[in-house]
Amino acid sequence: MTTTSRSPRLPLLTTVLLAVAGVALLGMPHGQEPTAPATRATVHAATDWPSAAAPLSPSDPTVGAAPPATSAPSTPSTVESVLPPHGEGVAGDRAIQRNLEAAWPADLPAADERTLLTAGRTLLRADAIGVGREKWPTVFGDSRQAVAPAFATARFRIQAAIARRDGSPNRAVVHLGWAGMDRGGTFTDLRITDWFFTRTIKKGAATWTPQPRT
Repeated sequence: MTTTSRSPRLPLLTTVLLAVAGVALLGMPHGQEPTAPATRATVHAATDWPSAAAPLSPSDPTVGAAPPATSAPSTPSTVESVLPPHGEGVAGDRAIQRNLEAAWPADLPAADERTLLTAGRTLLRADAIGVGREKWPTVFGDSRQAVAPAFATARFRIQAAIARRDGSPNRAVVHLGWAGMDRGGTFTDLRITDWFFTRTIKKGAATWTPQPRT
């Protein structure tokens, strides 16, 4: 019987090839994979943001970084001059004054404004509590007729006042904010009353005359 003898080179060559393949696999960097399709890489890039539940590493450049600065919308000046709540008392009068000044910017000479403010306060006091009506017969009529005051003297308070031009240099209006208790015992504040004036010139002197209430 004749036997065919295998060449001793074949097992040796197989062993060498397996060894080379093993070394090549061991030398490949850990985690390296064959090139993935472009669509997979795109999905990975779109979802590779740190989630809210996963803490960031201290070495991450975004840790401690301030968020991008955004410009806040400009705040209107009226926000600063919001009216105080009802019942605030004297502490809220300054805010009412600021609110009136913001709503109606000054447009009168200082001397005229002072004259009008004095007259406006006097007229309001006379109208509300009845004191000093005799000084303004053209406004309140015959002072000999007894008129019961609508508000009590003790709880009456002028909270704020401004004087402004009313459409022309010879016309003006005084805006007054005030508080008072009526005859029924109800106290209210943040009231607004307007008094209108006209100016006449006599012998070079200007006179502001209040107009009757309509």
